[in-house]
Amino acid sequence: MLKTKSEQRAALSEVAQGARILAVDDDDRNLLAISEVLAGVGEVVCAQSGEEALRFLLKEEFAVILLDVLMPGLDGYETASLIRQREQSRRTPIIFLTAINKEEAHMLRGYDAGAVDFVFKPFDSAMLRSKVAVFVELHEKTLEIQRKAIVEQTLLEQALESQKSRLEAERALRAAEQRQEAILQSVPVCFHARSLEPPFDARFVTSGIERLTGFSPERLTSEPGFGLSRVHPDDLPDVEAALLGAKAAGSYSCEFRWQCADGKYRSFLDQGVISHNPGDNTDEIVGTLLDITERRELEDRLLKAQRLDAIGKLTGGLAHDFNNLLATILSGLGLLERSTALDEQAKKVLDLTRRSAKQGADLVNRMLAFSRRQRLKPEPLQLATLVEPLNGLVAPVLGGLVRFEWNIDSVWPVLVDGSQLELALMNLVFNARDAMPTGGLISIRAENRTIDSRSDELGAGDYVVISVIDTGSGIPADLVAKVIEPFFTTKPVGKGTGLGLSTVYGFAKQSGGTLRIESVVGRGTAMQLWLPRSLEQPARSIEQNQVSRPRVDGNGARPTILLVDDSDALRELTASSLRQRGFDVTCAAGGAEALARIEKAPQDFDVIVTDFAMPLVSGLDVIRFARNLKADWPAVIITGYADTKAIGDLPADVPLLAKPYKDQELVESILQVKQTHGLA
Repeated sequence: MLKTKSEQRAALSEVAQGARILAVDDDDRNLLAISEVLAGVGEVVCAQSGEEALRFLLKEEFAVILLDVLMPGLDGYETASLIRQREQSRRTPIIFLTAINKEEAHMLRGYDAGAVDFVFKPFDSAMLRSKVAVFVELHEKTLEIQRKAIVEQTLLEQALESQKSRLEAERALRAAEQRQEAILQSVPVCFHARSLEPPFDARFVTSGIERLTGFSPERLTSEPGFGLSRVHPDDLPDVEAALLGAKAAGSYSCEFRWQCADGKYRSFLDQGVISHNPGDNTDEIVGTLLDITERRELEDRLLKAQRLDAIGKLTGGLAHDFNNLLATILSGLGLLERSTALDEQAKKVLDLTRRSAKQGADLVNRMLAFSRRQRLKPEPLQLATLVEPLNGLVAPVLGGLVRFEWNIDSVWPVLVDGSQLELALMNLVFNARDAMPTGGLISIRAENRTIDSRSDELGAGDYVVISVIDTGSGIPADLVAKVIEPFFTTKPVGKGTGLGLSTVYGFAKQSGGTLRIESVVGRGTAMQLWLPRSLEQPARSIEQNQVSRPRVDGNGARPTILLVDDSDALRELTASSLRQRGFDVTCAAGGAEALARIEKAPQDFDVIVTDFAMPLVSGLDVIRFARNLKADWPAVIITGYADTKAIGDLPADVPLLAKPYKDQELVESILQVKQTHGLA
């Protein structure tokens, strides 16, 4: 059993003391004689009775006990018996001192009580001294053995403690190394040392390189020039220039693409400093290699998102004013057509002008679709209902060299704006046609897909994937990611705006899906339009889903209109068109003027027709003010562009009419709200 340091010190202190001799006799003269005879043999402790001797034995240890046989109180035999009963003193030698009991019976009784010898009084000094000296020497040797045992035990315990400390230190070191390795494994970095002279061979690389590149450290350190041979050719001059300049600069830093074992390039940031290697007395570059592929991809996506957002904001800002101009042109053409007798040539010019204006409106709608700022009306839609109308739209322009087929049976309904989906599919079909100048096959297929985990493009859930597949020329791999960017096109100048695929991509993202492209040069392309599944079944087909608009009845009552628009030309042309159709129209040049007219004479107007985006007071503000005076005041909002969040506050019973609109559409919207609110 291991002893504490204090116990070890106490044991050594006890062993270090000299031998003590206990002399017990009731005669002071005998005690004095014994002390004189044994002087120099050991320290003599005198006791005058058995009781006093026992008290000494409770506190101290003795080499030998000289015990008188006849004493008052406890005699020698009784005292010896009590001494032998104590564990601490049971092995202490007892020599009886006696003057009269020389009979064999008394000696046997003494030996039985624990005596090892008898000395008869008057005792011979030399004999007493020699007998006691034997026991003292034996006691001292015993003490020496105990001392050595204590020392050896102390040394053993110290060695065990040292070994324990070493094991704990080794365990802590291994734990620290494991933590360090785990940390290094969790970050895309490794450490290296390379030569400062061309070809800048790697001398040392940590095991993390295999996780980053797929190559073992031995591969990089054993093959001269291997590291530089895998650098992307476009980045190699910059890497070599940075390495050559490292000696003068005292450090090295370079970013490059490196071809990994799987054949793909990853981006790395290589940094280091110049260090002296005492092993071969040369300088080398020591540093880190950091995989920054994901960082660069995130930065590229952020830049792309910022670019798209900037273009979207620009598109949205221009759309309002541009749509006002187009609406003015179309309204003016309608007025001319109804109020002026035109010959055939004039009608042809008017039709061409109207067609050009509508093409401009379509271009704005495509830009809004790209910027994801158009207002979609998603409804449950069964894809089979698209087959007949889309065939009628695309078949005449595909030509005789292109075959067109569908395979969209047994798929879920989708939640999407049906008209915008038609436009998106037309865009994809026309792109496929342009990729097959010598003819080929275009097929539209659909399948159900489920995604279990969220990704950057799609959330987890059920989707219907509509694939427009062609057998055309295909898209090079380095252009696949670029073709959805706005204004990017591979077509000749004048053959494309570069908004087709970006429009489809914007529509898909706004609908809660995405557009994915798979292409092989020379074999064809698959445009995959991912759209969210509708949990509701469509009640009617596209044609049946269209709102049934009431026709203008010459005998029907016409409500009085408050027309609010900050565009003077459009306001006047719209008012003239409505008046031609029998409406009584009062105009307001902006929201503030409309509020004043409503407050002054609210009974003069049955229906409010207002532009949405106007300075200071918007169209929604006008409707809210009017409905504070008269609840559920019928109203129609017309807009060239409106922010999505603001449109989200539009009351459910207020139709939204996008500019440019047909005059008939505006009339039908007015009659619809009139009928909804029960106006005579």
